[in-house]
Amino acid sequence: MNSKLTPRFLIIALVLTWAVWAIWPTIQYQRLSEAEKETLREEGKLEILESRTIKQGLDLKGGMYIVLEVDLPTLVENLAINKDAKLQAALSSVRDQLLISPEADFFALFSNISNDNNLKLSRYYYDFGSSNEVILTALGEESEDAINRVLEILQNRIDQFGVAEPTIQKQGNQRIIVELAGVQDSDRARSLLESTALLEFFIVKDITTTNELMVKIDQTLRGNKDISSIVKDDSADTKTSIEKDDGTVSVSELFGESSTENNTDSSSVTPSIVAEQPFSSLLRNLGSTIGVPAKNSYALRKMLELPEVKEKLAAVGGKFVFSNKAQDYPTVDGDVESVYSLFLLEDQAELTGGVVEEAKANLGPQGTTSAGQPIVNLSMNSDGARKWSIVTGSNVGRQVAIVLDNKVHMAPNIREKISGGGTLIEGFANIDEAKDIAIVLRAGALPAPVDIIEERVVGPSLGAESVKRGTQSVIIGLIIVLIFMLIYYRVSGSIADFALIWNIVLVLAVLASLQATLTLPGIAGLILTVGMSIDANVIIFERIREELRKGKTPRAAVDGGYNRALTTIIDANVTTLIAALVLWQFGTGPIKGFATVLFWGILISMFTAIFVTRTIFNSFTSGKNLNKLSI
Repeated sequence: MNSKLTPRFLIIALVLTWAVWAIWPTIQYQRLSEAEKETLREEGKLEILESRTIKQGLDLKGGMYIVLEVDLPTLVENLAINKDAKLQAALSSVRDQLLISPEADFFALFSNISNDNNLKLSRYYYDFGSSNEVILTALGEESEDAINRVLEILQNRIDQFGVAEPTIQKQGNQRIIVELAGVQDSDRARSLLESTALLEFFIVKDITTTNELMVKIDQTLRGNKDISSIVKDDSADTKTSIEKDDGTVSVSELFGESSTENNTDSSSVTPSIVAEQPFSSLLRNLGSTIGVPAKNSYALRKMLELPEVKEKLAAVGGKFVFSNKAQDYPTVDGDVESVYSLFLLEDQAELTGGVVEEAKANLGPQGTTSAGQPIVNLSMNSDGARKWSIVTGSNVGRQVAIVLDNKVHMAPNIREKISGGGTLIEGFANIDEAKDIAIVLRAGALPAPVDIIEERVVGPSLGAESVKRGTQSVIIGLIIVLIFMLIYYRVSGSIADFALIWNIVLVLAVLASLQATLTLPGIAGLILTVGMSIDANVIIFERIREELRKGKTPRAAVDGGYNRALTTIIDANVTTLIAALVLWQFGTGPIKGFATVLFWGILISMFTAIFVTRTIFNSFTSGKNLNKLSI
């Protein structure tokens, strides 16, 4: 082989190897039975596998398509400090116009009606500004914030479904589109989306109570036959540095409050420990907090649903609640594992989100310990301020958990009694994180009514039929193109066929790596990519034929053909790439899916048509006395 071609073949080999590695989890997942999926789910491995597969969209997998509408007139009416018949008449007129033209801009209509009726908005919204223009801008910002809060609530609610890659996106300035692939229970989905998210404040029980409870749960579950179907021996597979001679470890050693020497990474324990301590063996010591590796979370949640475990929790008046997201922690082996925090909370909330009036993200003021650092200022109504003062005054030194939709978002320590309802939360990595938490804290109640105005259920059989027909269309189109190229361009056609097949594989590999969702329009984009890819090869081959007719040698004809075709191919593909980018930027849902596949398909087709096929041609023509080219 020509030494100049070696690096090119190495690049091709690396790209193809990566493509097989990226697409293999999707192949594995598609071959799993439901029983095998349930086994992997119990072992905490299914979520990892699903994260590396190509997701199927609503039109392929079936599920629910829901359009929600935020009632902006009600929101704006609630924001008014003063209200009278004149304001209500103006808002009623806006509602009537929105019924006729649902896509109209609410604030444009409100502005026109206010001007036509000489309505001085400063009379009703004097906290927002002095002129109608300034007030309308401020109200627009409030509505934007309200929709963001609704999106946060919906995301938290949908997480309970366990839907892989749900689609939640804004449409216009008052509508939200929700796609739940694989969900068929429409009544539950409606209830989940229309209900208000619940924000609660719980006191965290002390570590001694937690340790004693875990000992009792282990004693209760020890020898339970049902546990063998929940706790898998391979979820805890080697050993810990504090194992005793009898093969057991005490809970106090694993979860001691202050002992640093016992702050071990117990990510792996022996089967004997699992049998002796089925509950606590699934947990990890994170210092002052209990951790649950993501791989063990499914088994632990099932264990917490057992009647005997619920009985023990009721006896101490507590409940276990997971953190809202997992954090990465190092293991003794030098690896990193994803771990949720687990909190034992009092069974009754001290306060609910109904008392929260405002939560704003800011930078700490100068002269304080949090100067220049991102913080969240929380304010409550009078009733909440009174209760909060009592709660914080009687629990100084303890943790208070901020819980949204039964997930702990943070659990700060109470340093002192807080009077007046003003609370400062600090310790954020950056201002964006503080803003996100502020949204969460304000999400205790929906800022305005949200109605489901459209709902469609796509049955799984229809989705399966879509997958079948889409797959057939790709295969049939591919076969026709492959046969045509073989007949018309002979040996050179086989080179183009090789590049075309790998073009499709590479596109699917990119989709898997990006965790993109494949929809029917995406399949259409894949078919279009097949045509665009073969089009580039046809241009190149025709240029090579022209060079051969001029009497040039095969090597010179190949070089001349590629050089002459290069400009044409780039011009044609760059314009298509620009169109795909525009569709991706401004499109929604299916349009964005089509644009994603088209964009990467065009890029990859240029790579295969210009780089891969030329490398193969050069390997045939270099260093050989080739007198004729089969093209």
